[in-house]
Amino acid sequence: MTLSEPPGQPTRTVRLLAAVGGLIAGYVSLAVADVAAFWVRPEASPVTAVGDVVVDQTPAAVKEWAIREFGESDKTVLLLGILVILGVLAVGIGLLALRRRLLGSAAVAAFGVIGAVAAVTRPDSDSALDAVPSLAGGAAGAALLYGLTGLLTRRADTSSGAARADRRSFLVVAASAGLAATGAAALARAAGSPVEQNAAASRSALRLPRPASPAPAVPAGAQLPVPGIGPFVTPNRDFYRVDTALVVPRVNADRWRLRVHGSGVREELTVTLRELMTRRVVERDITLACVSNEVGGSLVGNARWLGVSLADLLREAGVRPPSEGGPADQLVARSVDGMTIGTPVEQVMDGRDALLAFGMNGEPLPFAHGFPVRMVVPGLYGYVSACKWIESIELTTFAAYDAYWVPRGWAAQAPVKTQSRIDTPRALARPAAGPVMIAGVAWAQHRGIRRVEVRIDDGPWQPARLAAEDTVDTWRQWVYPWTATPGRHTLTVRATDGTGVTQPEQRTDVVPDGAQGYHSVVVTVGEG
Repeated sequence: MTLSEPPGQPTRTVRLLAAVGGLIAGYVSLAVADVAAFWVRPEASPVTAVGDVVVDQTPAAVKEWAIREFGESDKTVLLLGILVILGVLAVGIGLLALRRRLLGSAAVAAFGVIGAVAAVTRPDSDSALDAVPSLAGGAAGAALLYGLTGLLTRRADTSSGAARADRRSFLVVAASAGLAATGAAALARAAGSPVEQNAAASRSALRLPRPASPAPAVPAGAQLPVPGIGPFVTPNRDFYRVDTALVVPRVNADRWRLRVHGSGVREELTVTLRELMTRRVVERDITLACVSNEVGGSLVGNARWLGVSLADLLREAGVRPPSEGGPADQLVARSVDGMTIGTPVEQVMDGRDALLAFGMNGEPLPFAHGFPVRMVVPGLYGYVSACKWIESIELTTFAAYDAYWVPRGWAAQAPVKTQSRIDTPRALARPAAGPVMIAGVAWAQHRGIRRVEVRIDDGPWQPARLAAEDTVDTWRQWVYPWTATPGRHTLTVRATDGTGVTQPEQRTDVVPDGAQGYHSVVVTVGEG
């Protein structure tokens, strides 16, 4: 069987090369699109644009499974999954092109069109230029596949020598195209996207103002000297990140604007970051928690935030809370990537330190945590309060509008539940018999922690020693000295909040408004 046989009977080698051709064409298509996206904006990349559609359409249960199994790597897993699917489709298209050359190339171009549609219909898209990366990538991939397939289906010479020459030409063209695309993408990444460079420069040039209302000094006893316990202040690099953004938005601080509008707004406001920072600046220690945090999970962190009072800004716009006769009971914050987060107006304006924050632990917000400005509202889970990359605030009602997570099965309102966690010893640890320090953290933002108790196996509850309290809006460390005896033991913790209510024992799922229940770890104590 030779390369010149009828199209219905290609050799196994030709079919293999056709599959490789499909993969190379798909790879080049994505690489060209990636390079173009660096000049337009990274969010316009077809993988990112299509990935965002997948995220939006994924059932809540699947998202929770991904967060539970992969943690903050869930986005990486999603992107890898998309690439694997695209690879399988590319192989199929390569084999299709072997029989229907034009149809195969058209299929590659069609994927470019799909990516373009996904890019321009993103909530944050405001330009038809967002379609350019996908269209350019689709055109490049289609042209390459058409040329590669031509080398496999030529009829000009039926000799085996000509067949081998065609295969060599195929491999040279495929390898050259792949290397060129890889080099171009590498150069683009090394040079950096102009959009990202401008945003990074604006962050580097930002000088945070001194707070008119500084945070009280953290009490000396707030950090317990116990190895293995989570630090009282979570470093920015370790602070949890859970959101739907496949590409972290890079917002130029010089171009950022915040619009306040909607029901009950007497005077619509639009403020720049510079204008925001000239207002009365507030600094506060506040613990944030994600509603997706499982019992004993790590999706919680404590930081020192710098910003301005959100309630003051709302009052300046004429907003009144429902308790004062205001018509709006929901504040809908919108991110630059289109995410919407609904927050109760009453809680924002009840005197708690609800902030529009631009600083985190002494530096401008990291991009991953919302630069240039985000919301921070103590006592509420992040999905109903902590809008990152915020660009608008609309006053409305819960009856009139469902924010992003509500139609996906989550509660519209979600105060943080009382939780406690054992940090040390870790589950399945094997400490030696004798003195063992059981320690961890507990939190009940805006209510505070009054008491933490520890139970060994089925024994009685014993009071743990609490670290000094910073504020009711921060978590609190605790420690219990245990004289460990050899054998297998179950260690359990529970906390009581500042109102005197103890967290319930029975575990519940994170959906619809946060998990609850006792955290336990099993350890095996060896002989001393």
